[in-house]
Amino acid sequence: MRTYSFLTVLLWSCMFHVIHMIPSQKRTNKHSHSERITGLSENDGKTLHRTKRGWMWNQFFLLEEYTGPDTQYVGKLHTDQDKGDGNLKYILTGDGAGSLFIIDENTGDIHAAKKLDREEKSLYVLRAKAIDRKTGRQVEPESEFIIKIHDINDNEPKFTKDMYTASIPEMSGVGTSVIQVTATDADDANYGNSAKVVYSILQGQPYFSVDPETGIIKTALPDMSRENREQYQVVIQAKDMGGQMGGLSGTTTVNITLTDVNDNPPRFPQRTYQFSSPESAPPGTPLGRIKANDPDVGENAEIEYSISSGDGSDMFDIVTDKDTQEGIITVKKHLDFESKVLYTLRVEATNSHPDPRFLQLGPFKDTALVKISVEDTDEPPVFSRPWYLIEVDEDAREGSIIGQVVAQDPDIAKNAIKYSVDRHTDLDRIFNIYSGNGSLFISKPLDREETPWHNITVIATEINNPKQSSQIPVFIRILDINDHAPEFANYYETFVCENAKAGQLIQTVSAIDKDQPPRGHKFFFELVPEFSLHPNFSIVDNKDNTAGIMTRRNGYSRSKTSTYLLPIIIFDNDYPIQSSTGTLTIRVCACDSRGNMQSCNAEALLLPAGLSTGALVAILLCILLHISSFIFCFLLVLVVLFTALKRQRKKEPLIISKDDVRDNIVTYNDEGGGEEDTQAFDIGTLRNPEAREESKMRRDVIPETIFQIRRTAPLWENIDVQDFIHRRLKENDLDPAAPPYDSLATYAYEGNDSIANSLSSLESLTTEGNQDYEYLSDWGPRFKKLADMYGGEDSDRD
Repeated sequence: MRTYSFLTVLLWSCMFHVIHMIPSQKRTNKHSHSERITGLSENDGKTLHRTKRGWMWNQFFLLEEYTGPDTQYVGKLHTDQDKGDGNLKYILTGDGAGSLFIIDENTGDIHAAKKLDREEKSLYVLRAKAIDRKTGRQVEPESEFIIKIHDINDNEPKFTKDMYTASIPEMSGVGTSVIQVTATDADDANYGNSAKVVYSILQGQPYFSVDPETGIIKTALPDMSRENREQYQVVIQAKDMGGQMGGLSGTTTVNITLTDVNDNPPRFPQRTYQFSSPESAPPGTPLGRIKANDPDVGENAEIEYSISSGDGSDMFDIVTDKDTQEGIITVKKHLDFESKVLYTLRVEATNSHPDPRFLQLGPFKDTALVKISVEDTDEPPVFSRPWYLIEVDEDAREGSIIGQVVAQDPDIAKNAIKYSVDRHTDLDRIFNIYSGNGSLFISKPLDREETPWHNITVIATEINNPKQSSQIPVFIRILDINDHAPEFANYYETFVCENAKAGQLIQTVSAIDKDQPPRGHKFFFELVPEFSLHPNFSIVDNKDNTAGIMTRRNGYSRSKTSTYLLPIIIFDNDYPIQSSTGTLTIRVCACDSRGNMQSCNAEALLLPAGLSTGALVAILLCILLHISSFIFCFLLVLVVLFTALKRQRKKEPLIISKDDVRDNIVTYNDEGGGEEDTQAFDIGTLRNPEAREESKMRRDVIPETIFQIRRTAPLWENIDVQDFIHRRLKENDLDPAAPPYDSLATYAYEGNDSIANSLSSLESLTTEGNQDYEYLSDWGPRFKKLADMYGGEDSDRD
């Protein structure tokens, strides 16, 4: 190495003697000396001269990793301006100047002060200039040069991973690629063979091989079996210098795993298995486990078990335990030692996921023989049926046998059995059973309408071993007997209009029956015979278990009969025939022209009963004859009404019984005291029509809320007295809130511009004496008779 460096320095030393300077800072390596060039210019024809360069050099070369005792000589800078008298000074700047590279300012010699590493930095760019010491003038222009570090093989190949992991299916063919490993070398790949890597296998033969250039690992042996060996460790070497001696190398480890394929069928370790089961084992009871071995793993080792043949294939079953891959043999049906004591099964084990590539190796299944013996046990009694249904008529007498249950001991011993009823299912003790033969009988009367079904439980117990017992449900259905009469489905109360016509439908009635005949209900409706002689109503059977109530005549009167009670007989169609009588309440009501009910009170007649015929005639005559002086007519009407009121006071009171107490009707045996002695009647309403308009409801009866209270506009401002009286009459006739008892209706109309005051004594609240009517004689002959009638002492009695 030292010899090589010495030759390099000597070469550059010789070259420095022929270096000439150039004006620019560009480097060139095309000429070893400079010479003047003479020629013509294209523009002016001037002569061009080639000037001699003061200095010039190529790039320097330096070996990396120099370990000699002295500093490594790089080269020498020199200019032809240097006469050797020490007047010139050489200066070096750029990458590493002064630290890595040191120049002798007198001679221009360059040395490397430190050991250099090409892998850290492969070249350095520096600039040099020569300066006159005396003047400080730069005798040569600054020029750039390069120091390039030559590579040596000082780096071994390194793999990208310290350890590789790979897998490959077992039974793979020769040359199957496993994995590729890669190594890199930090040396210069463009300089020699320091970075040329070659791969080789140090460990893992003869199973695997590696491609020397690409590093791809491949299988080298056929049919490698995972069951024989699963893990392999392969060591790969990477060597530089093209694998030649002296090259550096590195290694890595590759762990290769053979993955499983389904190349092995399941195999039973034995040909025959023995199990036993008590005959009392319920279905689903496991009896034992069997297992077929499969050297494969994962889903390749999954096994399905099945019963392929045998005399117990319908009595037993086998299922696969997915965790252990075992076959579990279970009881499928109830066993009976008395019927069969030994069963034989042929069980088959099959791979769930066979690989078609290995089917040529043989069938991937195996079979084994399983023998199961049945053991005898003491069993409870067994009933002849899983459940019993018994039907009995609801009129069955107490003590009657209604059915029988039968049970027997299934064992060979055939022990005796006794029967009993589980009283938790028959708390009322309606049924009982003969313990010896299982006959059921009735202990109490039955009622289908109360309980149509009875569900009881019967217990059968071995007499010798009471612990052995069994029970069975018994469903008892009570059959219907026609022991209930039909009746109205609802309470019916209807009405008939006073202006009803014959043949009108006023109500539809229906019936219900607690019995349930097998062919369904069929009802018939009739009137009670004594009501069919002179009936006000008739009944029409609709043939659909309903009937219509029809009117038989035109018009009904509330004053004569306010309520009708219509008894109706209802028959059923079962045996024995049952019947009942239901009463329909029919009220007589006032209706409008469309048949809508308005009032059903019997007292609310068209006119008060205490109003005499003479008063009515006087009112109607005044209206019809149009008397010339309507004031006289109006006063006459008032007098007649007042006379009727006086006569009414002398009649028998409406309330005869003293026990009949109403809200505001107070009876007295005398008439003294005047109106102020009682609050039974507010006389102010006769003087104040507006107060009457505020409320028309009576205080002695509860109003019927089904009617809307009709209010009419005040009419006393109407100047036509005929129209006024007519409208007031109509209003009272149609008012449902009018007082039902005899009462006085006053209209308090005095006409316009009347010179007379009110003649009514009812408004004389401050005096108890008779009024003087003598002044009526002064009004003329028309009022003289009126004065004679009311001016005398006996006017009240008249």
